[in-house]
Amino acid sequence: MALKHQRLRRQLIDTCRRMNGLGINQGTSGNASLRIDGGFLITPSGIPYDDMRPEQIVEMDLDGRYHGDFLPSSEWRFHYDIMCKREDAGAVVHTHANFCTTLACLGRGIPSFHYMVAVAGGPDIRCAPYATFGTQELSDHALKALKDRKACLLANHGMICLGPDLEKTLRLAVEVETLASQYWRALQVGEPKLLPKREMTRVLARFASYGKQSVDASDAAAVEPPKKARPKRRSGGK
Repeated sequence: MALKHQRLRRQLIDTCRRMNGLGINQGTSGNASLRIDGGFLITPSGIPYDDMRPEQIVEMDLDGRYHGDFLPSSEWRFHYDIMCKREDAGAVVHTHANFCTTLACLGRGIPSFHYMVAVAGGPDIRCAPYATFGTQELSDHALKALKDRKACLLANHGMICLGPDLEKTLRLAVEVETLASQYWRALQVGEPKLLPKREMTRVLARFASYGKQSVDASDAAAVEPPKKARPKRRSGGK
């Protein structure tokens, strides 16, 4: 019998290997999941990413049950709760990124020190209170910190990002770790000057059209592209 979701299983493994290759995760820490019809695929518990095989990726349904011979990640609870309660979550990435974890160990989130903080969906990136890994308590804290956000830190632990697919979620995780690094460096000099709430609201509105190849002219907050140049006419001649 052919293994279901072969391509998506390989995509999950590739994503986890890239997490380590990009330096936003180490060893067997961290985990990732990807939504499928009726549930999601999630990385197994305790298997090194370089050794992981597609058949070891675990399928879970939205009743909280897993299928197959391998146990899901010890953090399956927050993946499960996010998939159940966030329709915008097509994928979830959890890492122990160095700078995110450093701030999380200080109980700090990432405030509006830079406008790109809005990439996570709000004027700041919250830090969820500490709870033991793999517990429902940790999942509850994470869901609260992710309210109206696409990323959060986990106190004394790491970070979580969610997005429509694995590629975009991994890119967000890299961006959040970059912001954490920049914020940490700024803190070595002093407390950074924060952007006011009204400016972050404006940035969030402009982000709604950021990267789009067409812009609604009625949207005053849109990042409007320049006018397209008209083709030059060729000069006549005999």
